[in-house]
Amino acid sequence: MNLLRDNDLIFGRLLKIEEPHLIARYNKALEAFGLKPTRLTSFEIDRTGFSPQVAEELKDDQYLDPNGVNRRFIILTPAQIELPVVHTAFSNTSQLVYEFMTANARAINAITIKDVVYGEIEEQVTKVRDIEDLLSIVQVEFKVLSAEDLLGKAAELGRLADRVKHEPEAWRDDALLNRMVALAEQTGDIRENSLVPEQVVFHHNAYWTSHFGGVYIFADRDTTTVIADPAAPGFRRSRPWQVSYLSKDDPARIFRFLAETGRIQLPRASWVEGSGYLVHRAEMVLSDLVRRANPDQDFSRMDPVWLQTWTHRNADLVTRDGAFPFLNAAVREIGQFGQLKVEEVPPHLRFLVTRADPGHPDAWLTNRLISDFVPSDFIARYVFNKQGFYQDYQGYSDAWREYVVTRLKTTYLRDKPALRRRLYGLD
Repeated sequence: MNLLRDNDLIFGRLLKIEEPHLIARYNKALEAFGLKPTRLTSFEIDRTGFSPQVAEELKDDQYLDPNGVNRRFIILTPAQIELPVVHTAFSNTSQLVYEFMTANARAINAITIKDVVYGEIEEQVTKVRDIEDLLSIVQVEFKVLSAEDLLGKAAELGRLADRVKHEPEAWRDDALLNRMVALAEQTGDIRENSLVPEQVVFHHNAYWTSHFGGVYIFADRDTTTVIADPAAPGFRRSRPWQVSYLSKDDPARIFRFLAETGRIQLPRASWVEGSGYLVHRAEMVLSDLVRRANPDQDFSRMDPVWLQTWTHRNADLVTRDGAFPFLNAAVREIGQFGQLKVEEVPPHLRFLVTRADPGHPDAWLTNRLISDFVPSDFIARYVFNKQGFYQDYQGYSDAWREYVVTRLKTTYLRDKPALRRRLYGLD
């Protein structure tokens, strides 16, 4: 993974923490979680406060996620809202933390001037034993604490202020007034700087989770759809009138579900021709075919002219694989008729020619699911499914790793918004 780290393709855009007072605050949160304080004088954190360096020191990648549920968080600075989340069991953790920090920005700004905000994203279960446990999670609540108890002191000050307002003789109570002064010295003027988060409950929408080898859960108005390995505990065992279960190895049914719920764009000229999506897919599947044929060759020469020559020389192999000829035929058919009849396409090839509807709330999650069926497109895997990409990367040859890293740097990292907008229609 060193090559990925050196090129900012893993643990990139994290926030360096090296100021002694911030490290001290981070350690107070760790100790509150029952963990050993870090001895590091510098480390990096993501949006949730997870640090790859601290995880390595503790020899525990799950130190903020011990059971893969009820995720812990540590907020040292409001600047964390701009960071990615690099380690999580749920794909929507990043969005939930973003919503929490956005909704409570005023309180977080005030608290982190003097203190650290930490706690848990509390769900309705303490351990995920089967799919029913996942389905029971419909909302989460942020249980928020602070090391110096600024939250508790602010709440106490608020209660005492209410007594002074509403109890006629309260202003004569010297002990009460002195306590208010002492609290105000620590909290500041809570009328101007709110220290208590106001919104802590958030809905748990569609997501992917790493439990049971990977589970997708999509929520619609009248039904919930689970996509998972049929061997996962609880599969097809709960609420069949309300929950639809699809095997992750059934591309036909999954494609039908995505199409019928409006989560994907079928191959139409209106978006295919301007995006270059199918041309990109064709290049990806052909490059992957080259890799599988000879994983240790020099890929630095693999440009369009080289690929064309290789295709002519390996015509039988390309024909047997079928994906590249299919995509070329799809481009011609869409150019001639404006669309492709997906019902006539073999199920395992349909995901090559579709993408998530960019206007659907589940667009990112849908593109992640699509990438599971197109592992040859390592760019899509990296953009939408980093866990899957890193797993794929472990099986790559050194030569192919070099090529993949170079390609990601020159295409995606150079201008992320432009690539997402062009290929996937996403702002």
